[in-house]
Amino acid sequence: MLSNYYSKKKKVILSALGLNFLICNIRNLNKWFLMSLPALKCWVPVLSNLRQTNHLSLFKITIFFLIQVTPIPELFLTAVKLSHDNTGARYLHLAREDKNNLFSVQFRTTPMDSTGVPHILEHTVLCGSQKYPCRDPFFKMLNRSLSTFMNAFTASDYTLYPFSTQNPKDFQNLLSVYLDAAFFPCLRELDFWQEGWRLEHEDPADPQTPLIFKGIVFNEMKGAFTDNERIFSQHLQNRLLPDHTYSVISGGDPLCIPDLTWEQLKQFHATHYHPSNARFFTYGNFQLEKHLKQIDEETLSKFQKIEPSTIVPAQKPWDKPREYQITCGPDSLATDSSKQTTVSVSFLLPGITNTFEAFTLNLLSSLLIGGPNSPFYKALIESGLGTGFSPDVGYNGYTREAYFSVGLQGIAEKDIQTVRNIIDRTIDEVIEKGFEDDRIEALLHKTEIQMKHQSTSFGLTLTSYIASCWNHDGDPVELLKLGNQMAQFRQRLKESPVFLQEKIKQYFKNNQHKLTLSMKPDDKYYEKQTQMETEKLQQKVNSLSRKDKERIYEKGLELRTQQSKTQDASCLPALKVSDIERTIPFTELDVTLAAGEIPVQYCAQPTNGMVYFRAFSSLNTLPEELKLYVPLFCSVLTKLGCGILNYREQAQQIELKTGGMTVSPHVLPDDSHLDTYEQGVLFSSLCLDRNLPDMMHLWSEIFNNPCFEEEEHFKVLVKMSAQELSNGIPDSGHLYAAIRASRTLTPAGDLQETFNGMDQVRLMKRIAEMTDIKPVLRKLPRIKKHLLNCDNMRCSVNATPQQMSETEKVVERFIKNLGRSKKERKTVRPHVIEKPAYNGSSGSTYVNGSQIIRKLITDPTFKPCQMKTHFLLPFPVNYVGECVRTVAYTDPDHARNSRKRRCLRGRC
Repeated sequence: MLSNYYSKKKKVILSALGLNFLICNIRNLNKWFLMSLPALKCWVPVLSNLRQTNHLSLFKITIFFLIQVTPIPELFLTAVKLSHDNTGARYLHLAREDKNNLFSVQFRTTPMDSTGVPHILEHTVLCGSQKYPCRDPFFKMLNRSLSTFMNAFTASDYTLYPFSTQNPKDFQNLLSVYLDAAFFPCLRELDFWQEGWRLEHEDPADPQTPLIFKGIVFNEMKGAFTDNERIFSQHLQNRLLPDHTYSVISGGDPLCIPDLTWEQLKQFHATHYHPSNARFFTYGNFQLEKHLKQIDEETLSKFQKIEPSTIVPAQKPWDKPREYQITCGPDSLATDSSKQTTVSVSFLLPGITNTFEAFTLNLLSSLLIGGPNSPFYKALIESGLGTGFSPDVGYNGYTREAYFSVGLQGIAEKDIQTVRNIIDRTIDEVIEKGFEDDRIEALLHKTEIQMKHQSTSFGLTLTSYIASCWNHDGDPVELLKLGNQMAQFRQRLKESPVFLQEKIKQYFKNNQHKLTLSMKPDDKYYEKQTQMETEKLQQKVNSLSRKDKERIYEKGLELRTQQSKTQDASCLPALKVSDIERTIPFTELDVTLAAGEIPVQYCAQPTNGMVYFRAFSSLNTLPEELKLYVPLFCSVLTKLGCGILNYREQAQQIELKTGGMTVSPHVLPDDSHLDTYEQGVLFSSLCLDRNLPDMMHLWSEIFNNPCFEEEEHFKVLVKMSAQELSNGIPDSGHLYAAIRASRTLTPAGDLQETFNGMDQVRLMKRIAEMTDIKPVLRKLPRIKKHLLNCDNMRCSVNATPQQMSETEKVVERFIKNLGRSKKERKTVRPHVIEKPAYNGSSGSTYVNGSQIIRKLITDPTFKPCQMKTHFLLPFPVNYVGECVRTVAYTDPDHARNSRKRRCLRGRC
């Protein structure tokens, strides 16, 4: 921190930057920044105004005080911490050579009831502001902007508003809209009615129809609590942290939401959405000085500092463990109706602002539950008692104090105590035996990859990563110093080999703040919820006077009129053609034929020492009766062992040598014809460049020598997969509906339903219920014969320019080692269209005289039709999807249809 700087006779010790040398006078400071921190070039000129002061802790940029400048080389960025003088608003800028710049503003929002006030407020501030009073300015900005991300999030104790864009003018426009929305929203009563809750006639035009509850957040939370995992996780947090804001539901309990008033919403905004309670974040290569100037002029200059009373106090530790049991709705897709109970044991951990302790406990959690080599996986998952880990398993660092949870779902109620005994016994065994060195190294390797793997949404990842710690006054910069934390962790292990066992003894074995939570199904659960909602409604209606009812009717009509009214969005900023780059950045691609026949696309990129590999293998020769089993084949292929490695050894090697290896079915619709598509399987992986030979050797073993003999482990994987699919329906019901609706419109839509729709959910349920799973297991080698060879395969590789030559050699060896079909297999469907593929940047379809061909499938007999389907599900929420067949991507009407689609979604 700059408060640790001391100046004496123009000599300054830069201890905060981790440097132990002297700068003889302040003038040289600017030179040093320019030479050593290239990511800060965008704002170094600002520092030139500071040459006349010797008190560095009072460095002032306009009316922001510069607190700390910290290079973080492992993330290739420089962190700049500032504070606004008049309001005390906190600011963190991460300067990095990344053109996808991001802004976010975060407020600590700590409700003390379950009316959902922070969630409803998050929705309502986006309904218009003083400067931009049109309804839904966020949606309206979608076609006036080049944003790469726009959204808002409500967590248990903070609300976050992020956006990102690559265009400087667009950044200014979006920043203006976001600032005005957050700090100067209209908060109209009709907006509260629409977004939060309201009483309205079933038919708003007919006052004789009954009054019912309506509202976007009200209905959203009703849907959220049809998800049994969500119910369990919410109760876990409420019960484990019962003393303050975590004892309530920040998103809102549908039975409590109708208790919130419009006045309470406005008051919550006044006390929580203030700069003194805000944390501003910017990321990327745009000029910091412009951000600071705009934020101050448009927002901060209009406020004075207050002392927000939003601090979350520490949870008082218990003197003895506690137990609770809750109920949920039955799961009609459960593999065994008699096994629908969930149980977990949870432990309160230290505060998340202790960054090293949090880092250690996060690693410890992964060691305990991560993958088939972990103690709890062996003891719980492979016990056969349940179908998978309980919800919210592992380390949770999103609350002021973290917590760890472990347990099982899909168990019989009589096995609750058995699971508890296994957990206690496993903790004792780990304290006694510790962990294998290779497992610790694998996790540290994973952390190294997380530091180096930086996606196009890296700024969003960072603002989400620091949000909880910063929210509770932790140091976000220390949190980002992953290299320091890794080094400290290694040093602690070196000094004390039982370092991790001591942590387990301290936080698990001897921890009295321990919660055992169980949840069992109640056949009348939804009936009871409906009854409570009916009683709440009746209570509200009975309290209304005749005048109140007349007002409700009039307001309902007014809202309906407002919703159907064309909005004037002319007040919103928009990009001009002159604001947009006339040329699109060109990406150099190079395509070669490996082993003389397999096209491989190489792309040299600044990947930070990482190599990214993908391969696509066609499914054209696979018999139709095996198609339904392709997703299952993909999900287990890298988890059953290969070559001389059993499934545990394979998992260990994947963790030690790669950042993950995934296999997934892939359907690619043709860009010029709706009834033509490409079908296959996508293989993806990434690794540090030093581990590329090991990663490609693993792929060789998976392709050439996969293991399909581990029947017991296969059963475990099937049950876990079936449970995950079942659990995902409440949260993704609209997606399942859309996939089903598209099934009869195009052949590609039909295949998508096979791979990703309700057909797949039902298949996995049937397989998980089988007493003899061998017939399914025997299908996997048959699929392998058609898929795991280099027939009809193509690959792509991204690596640094310096590593590309060696990368090509390793990939070439991998392809040469792949098996080939002894005889040419015919495609199952006779109608195959051969389409030339472009050779990278040149635009040619030839490589060394050979033309690259893609083999697509078409069905001349396919006749699109509309079909209505209804699935009966045990939820009090309906999911609806409707699809319309339009035109292919290259059709001249495609652009017009895209415009119409946006208008139908209210985004014109």
